[in-house]
Amino acid sequence: MVILENEHLKVAISSLGAQIHSINEKLDGTEYMWQANPAVWPFHAPNLFPVVGGLKDNTLNVNQKQYTLGRHGFARTSNFRRIESAPHQAIFELRYDEETLKIYPYKFDFQVIYHLEGRTLRVSYKVINMDEGSIYFSVGAHPAFNIPLAENDNFEDYYLEFNKEEKLITHKSSTNGLLSGETLAIATPNQKLFLTRDLFKDDALVFKNIKSREVILKSTKHSKQVKVSYPHLTFLGIWTKGDAPFICIEPWLGCSDTEGPAKDISEKEGIQMLKHGHVFETDYSITV
Repeated sequence: MVILENEHLKVAISSLGAQIHSINEKLDGTEYMWQANPAVWPFHAPNLFPVVGGLKDNTLNVNQKQYTLGRHGFARTSNFRRIESAPHQAIFELRYDEETLKIYPYKFDFQVIYHLEGRTLRVSYKVINMDEGSIYFSVGAHPAFNIPLAENDNFEDYYLEFNKEEKLITHKSSTNGLLSGETLAIATPNQKLFLTRDLFKDDALVFKNIKSREVILKSTKHSKQVKVSYPHLTFLGIWTKGDAPFICIEPWLGCSDTEGPAKDISEKEGIQMLKHGHVFETDYSITV
């Protein structure tokens, strides 16, 4: 486990999935991250690569060849190599190998970079094309935050505040875990989305081309909050599981397949194309 620490926060990051395990408030011991109860949902904050969401029949189509690839890709269950570690920064790397080429036929170097400054943890994604031609991929984040953040809170005491006025349209999920093609308007009075369990009865809320570039998780009962900023990520997922005490705020570049005919990876919604020898970079941040 890698520890980043300053006068405000102590952050723990695992090489498995290069995912955040803990963001702990030094002043009062508040833990902001879901602690991954395996009986409920066994992740803390998975990094999604080389796809976001589900593929039709768990099949990735590349140049008329088919590869079996599970939901959200393989990075979240892969062991990353730590290539840099300092009190306020850590860099993790996942490179292609014989096993990844069997399910994703591109040569890549995927890096997750963490930088702690003040009360903000910035998470940067870097993809380096090591292939002979162009490669295609999506990236995304899936951090799960504890609800409640204080004693005597309930899930319904929390809301999400968007930094721009939104007419939120969620893209509904099918029973196969893909997008159904149906949409539903979500009410956001005064740019606020009040959380209820019923919102998630059909799985995640999926917003495409969202205008807001930050969302703040707040409570009606106290001042503790979590801000997620995503300046270059144009999709946003919001999710919880059943009665679990967490909420995921998920900035993405990409999303699940929509029900219908399978498409080549180059035609997937939100897909990124990176030319030979080029480098892709994006980031998001968590402020508590």
